[in-house]
Amino acid sequence: MKKLPIAAQVYSVRDRAAADFDGTMEELARMGYDGVELAGLYGRSPEEVRAVLDRCGLEAVSAHVPYGEFVQDLEGTVETYRSIGCRYVAVPYLGGDQWYGGSLYQETLSYLAVIAEKCREAGMGLLYHNHTHELAEAEGGISQLDAFYGARETAALSTELDLCWLKVGGADPEAYLRRYAGRCPLVHMKDFVREDKVVLVAVGDGELDAGKAAVQAAESGAKWLVVEQDDHLRGTPVENMKKSVEYLKNL
Repeated sequence: MKKLPIAAQVYSVRDRAAADFDGTMEELARMGYDGVELAGLYGRSPEEVRAVLDRCGLEAVSAHVPYGEFVQDLEGTVETYRSIGCRYVAVPYLGGDQWYGGSLYQETLSYLAVIAEKCREAGMGLLYHNHTHELAEAEGGISQLDAFYGARETAALSTELDLCWLKVGGADPEAYLRRYAGRCPLVHMKDFVREDKVVLVAVGDGELDAGKAAVQAAESGAKWLVVEQDDHLRGTPVENMKKSVEYLKNL
């Protein structure tokens, strides 16, 4: 299989990053991560963030940027992440009135096209990151996520498929990777077990067939795998992030 570089979603270690951003980036680099996906700047300027990542040898692959930040200051927000060196920015969530069937859905679709064009001008791609609610049925019997990506306004958007939430939502992660071949540059590798609730675990420790998914991601044209673990009920953030990258590197 083609070896894909692996990034860490910084949200996975957000408390450590807030307390010691420099040290946390150094720690991720020592674990074997090739890059990071940012989730905020932790009180640093874009120039400071870039300098830390450069010093640690980490690539600023992407950043999760709430939709509202683009609405408030489109040019400034795009410039922030361009100056850090991000290849992509991802809208991490849309819900309520902004999502399919909501009163602001069409307005949101239209503005996403504006954001995508502004990102393209800055040399970046715009992505959307799914959870489970997007898998609800839309008109025509397809998922709302597929209806979203099939809209004319989102033709310039690529996917950031979160394989955990696809599987939890009843979808087949590999089938989604095949469906969006050529349109899935970043893939979120997130593993889980089902108990009374969904419990997130290190990649390789749960229900996700991470090896099979990684092969399909590569075959579908993914450029990076991104490890994200929103919480750590089993093990510490450092233990889990280290275990995840080692598992993926050893495939």
